[in-house]
Amino acid sequence: MAMWGLHYLLVAFLITITYGINAESAGITRHYTFHIQLKNITRLCKTKSIVAVNGKFPGPKVTAREGDNLQIKVVNHVSNNISIHWHGIRQLRSGWADGPSYVTQCPIQTGQSYVYNFTIIGQRGTLWWHAHIQWMRATVYGPLIILPKLHQHYPFPKPYKQVPIIFGEWFNADPQAVVQQALQTGAGPNASDAHTFNGLPGPLYNCSTKDTYKLVVKPGKTYLLRLINAALDDELFFTIANHTLTVVEADASYVKPFQTNIVLLGPGQTTNVLLKTKPIYPNATFYMLARPYFTGQGTIDNTTVAGILKYHHKPTSNHFNSSKNLHVIKPSLPPINSTSYAAKFTKMFRSLANSRFPANVPKIVDKKFFFTVGLGTNPCPKNQTCQGPTNTTKFAAAINNVSFILPNTTSLLQSYFSSMSKKFFTTNFPSAPVFPFNYTGVPPNNTMVSGGTKVVVLKYNTTVELVLQGTSILGIEAHPIHLHGYNFYVVGQGFGNFDSTRDPKQYNLVDPVERNTINVPSGGWVAIRFLADNPGVWFMHCHIEIHFFFFFFFLASIEIHLSWGLTMAWVVLDGDLPNQKLPPPPSDFPKC
Repeated sequence: MAMWGLHYLLVAFLITITYGINAESAGITRHYTFHIQLKNITRLCKTKSIVAVNGKFPGPKVTAREGDNLQIKVVNHVSNNISIHWHGIRQLRSGWADGPSYVTQCPIQTGQSYVYNFTIIGQRGTLWWHAHIQWMRATVYGPLIILPKLHQHYPFPKPYKQVPIIFGEWFNADPQAVVQQALQTGAGPNASDAHTFNGLPGPLYNCSTKDTYKLVVKPGKTYLLRLINAALDDELFFTIANHTLTVVEADASYVKPFQTNIVLLGPGQTTNVLLKTKPIYPNATFYMLARPYFTGQGTIDNTTVAGILKYHHKPTSNHFNSSKNLHVIKPSLPPINSTSYAAKFTKMFRSLANSRFPANVPKIVDKKFFFTVGLGTNPCPKNQTCQGPTNTTKFAAAINNVSFILPNTTSLLQSYFSSMSKKFFTTNFPSAPVFPFNYTGVPPNNTMVSGGTKVVVLKYNTTVELVLQGTSILGIEAHPIHLHGYNFYVVGQGFGNFDSTRDPKQYNLVDPVERNTINVPSGGWVAIRFLADNPGVWFMHCHIEIHFFFFFFFLASIEIHLSWGLTMAWVVLDGDLPNQKLPPPPSDFPKC
């Protein structure tokens, strides 16, 4: 009896520790540890030290099921401060785990650690994680895969195998030095030296044939490719030669399946596609290619990353299979500035909008906002020649002409939760441009932006409609906008200036796509709607790194903020019920 009693106690202990049944979600608790360390790595025949997680580049895959609780301990062993953002996770009542430095937390300092603790509620699909301070995410990123609950099926044919492919950029220089130079001179940043598939640049780059991503497949099978664009600055076209892809998901939300030969992903976006391989061995290998879509001005890495799709073949006595002797088929991609293809592709996305996966798009709107997103200028410091649009100005970026400035002694969420917000931010972010102009026409003479730490405050359960309008100031270009803490429905989009009388009549309120990151079209606008049902402070920013990046450096012993600043924040107040309120921060919460 004593032996059986000990046995049952041991089993109960293991279940509690290993699985940690979570009463709220009925999922299990999964534990990960991220060690932030330096690692020497060689690409393009150049060896350098990079910041990596657990010695991996890209970083480790995080896998969970819908309803699971994740507890990810991040231990910082490098001299840089660090924080990790779980891109696309709703973080319902767990805003302390969202990750952007000085927004929801102070960064994790050298020698310190922090456990990101959050539960995945009502989400399944492909997301990702990345550093959210400086340009650290150039090398600190990885996939976050959310599987359906046990015994629940995909709304598409079950794949034979699932494969994450994460797009990235490689810089021969230190990315921190690249952005520091840009911010000090006022110029645009130097472009990356290569694009990558799962950290590998591939055979089209100098001395990189051995660093080629290869996907080996079997004939007659269906593969689920989980595509993630982790590039700092580039929207990317992606294709596989002589193969058709079926799009089934965007930003971890299922969509009505549609077929395409070319996929377009903005920075931060994810797309799941089904790849049905050829029924018999094709006696060829096939290039997978990705290269940028870009309509703006300035430098860009207009190079192409290539991977290899290779069919597995069992050699027989009459056939010797050698991939070296196989013909490699190369596909074509649209021109770099193919806005027509980008617009056509974007409009193909529709939510499933069925009983199992409904489209709960708000039909009645409580608050409407109109935000311009685009570039601008700041004056060059005295006694300095800049390399911006003129030698007396620096590049900047803004939303409604406000270039956002973050605090550096606390986070916005901490200041809000401790009722000290008046010391760190104001609540007068403009709901529309203070000085309207012809947004996509001839730009105004005055392109200077104003700086400030201004937010929008929303009552709990407010329904919001937000129109994001691109501008032509310093050139027309697309802007991938990411909203933390929420998904939203893309109810409309178009080119030119938004017409508040005409355009809403064309909104799709039946099956609009649900996303967390949306490209504001080049020279156009996009309208989104969401329900503000998640209390906390939530960042919204352009996912082109230089457009929202905040950099801190010392000058005469004073820490100065420099920023292009295409970002803002929403403060969503607590609701009346206990489950509508943000709980206090955890005991190991990082200090500034």
